[in-house]
Amino acid sequence: MLGFNIPTGNNFRYDLTVTNFVCMPAINQYDLIRSSILEQLSRELRSDLYYHSVDHTIDVEKQAIRIAGELGCSQPDLFLLKLACLYHDSGFLFTYTDHHEEAGCNLAMQQLPAFGVGEQELAVICGLIRATKIPQTPLTPLEEIICDADLDYLGRQDFFGISYCLYLELQVRQLVTNEIAWNKIQVKFFKQHNYFTAVSQLQRAGIKQEHLQIIESELAASI
Repeated sequence: MLGFNIPTGNNFRYDLTVTNFVCMPAINQYDLIRSSILEQLSRELRSDLYYHSVDHTIDVEKQAIRIAGELGCSQPDLFLLKLACLYHDSGFLFTYTDHHEEAGCNLAMQQLPAFGVGEQELAVICGLIRATKIPQTPLTPLEEIICDADLDYLGRQDFFGISYCLYLELQVRQLVTNEIAWNKIQVKFFKQHNYFTAVSQLQRAGIKQEHLQIIESELAASI
């Protein structure tokens, strides 16, 4: 049974245990799995995916590992979390739609059994991937971690550069017209988004609010 305690102060540790069925041979295959999917993403993702690139995948994995470490995530759960991060945007290999998460799940289910990942593990991985769909809908502490990792950049100092990459990606697909329209979208998104984990709330929410204020100021000056 999954359970976690609301942390107080800087005590972030949750009881994150989701699974006790991960087989060790699969865990030992992680480096091979990682290199295989990252190589595929590097080779096959469209070059105009300026935001949803292999660099984004690596960043999400890095942030998830960091958050999970502060929350005391078990090794079996961390294994599944890392796999979900690697596959969470792999659906962009096939589609640029609201259903890319499902396409990523399908790819994971096709590829991961060859590395010893079982059906129960795949169910957890797909749940993690689906949780990142906007608006994010995490149902477990692990899902909260991947959601916060996916949008970690909103509360980081490199936000504006990464945000501009997303703007260019949407613009080339005629999904946004200009920077004023983009800033309006960002303001709305920022106000609807909240971090889920105590780690991200403490470490990212404040800077994210500063970014919102800057965007609102720029928007006000341009109208």
